[in-house]
Amino acid sequence: MVPQWVASGGAQLHVGAWGVTGPAILALHPGVGDSRVWQWCALEWAESGYRVIAYDRRGFGETGYVAEDHDDLTDLLAVTKATGSIPAVVVGNSRGGALALDLALAHPDHVTALVLIAPSPTGYDYANWPTSAAEAAQDDLLSSAGAAGDLDLLNKLEVRYWLDGVEQPEGRVSGRTRDLMLEMNGRALHASPIGEPATRTEAWGRLSELDIPVMLIAGEYDLPGIRQQCSEIADAIPAARLATISGSAHCPSLDSPGDLSAVVLGFLDEVLSRRLPVDEVGESVGGAGAHAGESVLVGGHGESGVGVAAAFGHDLDCDAVGDE
Repeated sequence: MVPQWVASGGAQLHVGAWGVTGPAILALHPGVGDSRVWQWCALEWAESGYRVIAYDRRGFGETGYVAEDHDDLTDLLAVTKATGSIPAVVVGNSRGGALALDLALAHPDHVTALVLIAPSPTGYDYANWPTSAAEAAQDDLLSSAGAAGDLDLLNKLEVRYWLDGVEQPEGRVSGRTRDLMLEMNGRALHASPIGEPATRTEAWGRLSELDIPVMLIAGEYDLPGIRQQCSEIADAIPAARLATISGSAHCPSLDSPGDLSAVVLGFLDEVLSRRLPVDEVGESVGGAGAHAGESVLVGGHGESGVGVAAAFGHDLDCDAVGDE
């Protein structure tokens, strides 16, 4: 990984790059990590002929900043310009997925395809969000830790929530992966204020405007509401498809990097290598009989390296995502 710094307002954005040539993949991290969440996937994507760019938003990782009014989209545009990654395939996880959607809607010429992992689009109506008993219990613990100002406990609880999955045993994911997420999220929780973020046009009501290939991805162990949300987003976007990664929670780049890399590379091989029109993408991806809006179930778990098994069917259990 080659680091560099990009200026945007009062920020010095920390940017990492993998690969030298090839189509650009711009990877946007979730709110419980920084650009390091992509390190294992980025290596595979670069080895497959892509140039991968990932950066730390304000308040995350190595990015330096002053507290000021700012717009994450403006910062992102500064990164794309400085790194020559226009247009790019944009891969975003959770809050990074929301930012990816905003970029595609505001600057469609910047984006050739979207991979949205448990995204949280602005304007989504959470009135019918399904909440399990395990999720409600974890929410209470998070609220108590936040009210007490116990950031170290809050960090452990958030990692348990998003990395393990609320209905899975605590410590399901361990070792260097857990240590990395604890470090990334802990740094973000202890970061100084970043200032007031800009308010942008809500994305939810505009999803039908997207006319590029889109892959929605949810983890089998993510929140039920998130998996449901992913399905609704896929329904709202023309030529979108939906994939569930089995044995993964909110951040598959951490607990299932091999499976996530394979899904992304397979998707891009279809929509970029063959240069298919958007209205043909659904009929070609996954082979005969697949069509836009259908689901892909990806097998494997953690760092086991289990291969990809595709099983199509739009009613496949693929619940949705929260706001990290």
